[in-house]
Amino acid sequence: GLMYGFFYMSRYNFSAVQAAVAGQFGWSHSDYGSVLFAGLFTYGCAVFFNGPLADRIGGKRAILIGAAGAAVFNLLFGLGHLLIVTPAVTGSGGQIVTPAVLASGMQGSSAIALFAGLWACNHYFQSFGALSIVKINAAWFRISERGKFAGIFGIMIQGGRTLAFTVLPMTLLFLPWQYAFFIPAVFLVVMWVVLFARVENSPAAANLKDLDTGDETPEEKAAAPTLGFVLRKVFIRREPWLIAFSSMCIGMVRNSVDHWYPRYLDGVFGVKILSSFAPSFFASIAMPVAAILGGLAAGNASDRLFGSRRAPVIFFAFLGQALCLVLLRASLREAWAACLVLVAISFFVQSAHSLVGGAASMDFGGRKAVATAAGLFDGAQYLAGAIVSQVMGRLLDRYKVAGLPGAEFEVWPLMPLVFAVLGAIIISRLWHALPGRSAHGAATAPRPSSAPGYLPPSLASGQKR
Repeated sequence: GLMYGFFYMSRYNFSAVQAAVAGQFGWSHSDYGSVLFAGLFTYGCAVFFNGPLADRIGGKRAILIGAAGAAVFNLLFGLGHLLIVTPAVTGSGGQIVTPAVLASGMQGSSAIALFAGLWACNHYFQSFGALSIVKINAAWFRISERGKFAGIFGIMIQGGRTLAFTVLPMTLLFLPWQYAFFIPAVFLVVMWVVLFARVENSPAAANLKDLDTGDETPEEKAAAPTLGFVLRKVFIRREPWLIAFSSMCIGMVRNSVDHWYPRYLDGVFGVKILSSFAPSFFASIAMPVAAILGGLAAGNASDRLFGSRRAPVIFFAFLGQALCLVLLRASLREAWAACLVLVAISFFVQSAHSLVGGAASMDFGGRKAVATAAGLFDGAQYLAGAIVSQVMGRLLDRYKVAGLPGAEFEVWPLMPLVFAVLGAIIISRLWHALPGRSAHGAATAPRPSSAPGYLPPSLASGQKR
């Protein structure tokens, strides 16, 4: 959990301090979006390949590979400050008055390409994080416990996000921007040593009694975990693809907010350092707290109210996102109101994300194919984020108004609103879905009544007790 928190800290650090970095280099919204796109697109593609790899080599080895690479490329990204000879000078509204002077006569476009390459490499290694977490924990949690685990999973994520959006901006008051990349790299190295010594892939590997997690039919349990078995289990069934499409919709909303709200506060209210403006400082603290509560609430609701079904809770989370985006559009010029809405959005986004990433991947992948399933779901979400990074940057540059700072953010909440509604429609098709069953509760293979997570047909089909 600590390691995955530091993965997030070393992934969201760029978004947390990007106004400072962009100010030094004189980057526009589109320039920032290009660097962001390189990372998110690489992550979205890498998880499709690294999922089966993590299933093959085990979660512990995979997360150690990821942490080592992420530490190296965060360090290199921070060393990019050596390129600046003279920082750019920007005027009101973000217009460049004097462009940055870079070392060795480097052009601005070359610097953007270099940073995009480094950020892409960081995200390649970042992609091992979630795959490894669910691969390990699928062996430690029964299906009836995984909704609760989804809440714990959310705490892991939001712990790192809190460090990124609170601690790192505060370091800008004392240290230059590059330390926002050096500090997470150090934490990753420390945690690499701890995980190497203290983490095991399964209870059996830790000399404990192994668990029957209840996420496989008898036939799946007896099958060898070959590559063909893993790919068939994840890619030829209807349920994982519908979850992947809904995950893509989560990614559209999540990445529209997480990566762009610091730029929104800078553009509309002139906030360069989040910790120096009371509404944004409140939001940076309250957003991860709300997200943690959202993950815990969603996980417990899934286990207790819906018999370990994930889709109903995700459906209501999408409706909450849609309502909040409408409210955000109405309160863009009111700092406190907008920040309160951002907090509410975090609650509903994490409610959906924690169930997709932390529970559904284990449910529908099972112990043998969980990392592959997580790769499909996570990859869909990050490919959506890559689309957002390109479209949003160009959209905001298109709607800039001279003399009216932040006018372009009037269109900011509208694009993710469409996908919040679409996600609710898609996930509703899986209202009764459980591992080993069709979307309407019909068993696809025999399942013993003693298995953890078993529901009688009357309950699986939605009838009352």
